[in-house]
Amino acid sequence: MKTFLLKIKHEFMKALPPTIFFFIILHIVALIRALMIKGSGVDLPVSASVLIASLVLGKSVLVADMLPFINRFPDKPLIWNVSWKTLMYALVALVVHYLERLYDYWKETHGFMDANSLLWSSMNWPRFWAIQILLMTLIFMYCVIAELARVIGRDRLKVMFIGPLPPKSAKSAEGA
Repeated sequence: MKTFLLKIKHEFMKALPPTIFFFIILHIVALIRALMIKGSGVDLPVSASVLIASLVLGKSVLVADMLPFINRFPDKPLIWNVSWKTLMYALVALVVHYLERLYDYWKETHGFMDANSLLWSSMNWPRFWAIQILLMTLIFMYCVIAELARVIGRDRLKVMFIGPLPPKSAKSAEGA
């Protein structure tokens, strides 16, 4: 039982960074979408749906990372793996984004073909692609950070990014 709990904890800790990242960026995307459609009367996802989406995306990244073809260029310069993973994750984001819109229309029409037809005819394509470009840019940022962490190690990246805490000097200890 203890090994099972340790495994659950390990998986949770692995899923936490991408989930937090996607939670933040999906809120940014939701905010931008809200600003883009302000006054149009269209409902936007609330934090709970963004949380669920970020949990799904966070776990999806971990599952995708286990696939043999996702880490396709480990011995080449980082841009190869970053570009490849960005493309793969962006394709998944494109499908999820499209299916999210399709679901909204499916609730209205109660049929897949009718919903798809209505979606194609009424979709604001410039806004759809603007969101996709934003997502792709944010996914690229995630992939750069993840690849750097893979190559130089999480701890070293953390120290390089955040820095070590400065040691307390004798003077600052005396003045306290």
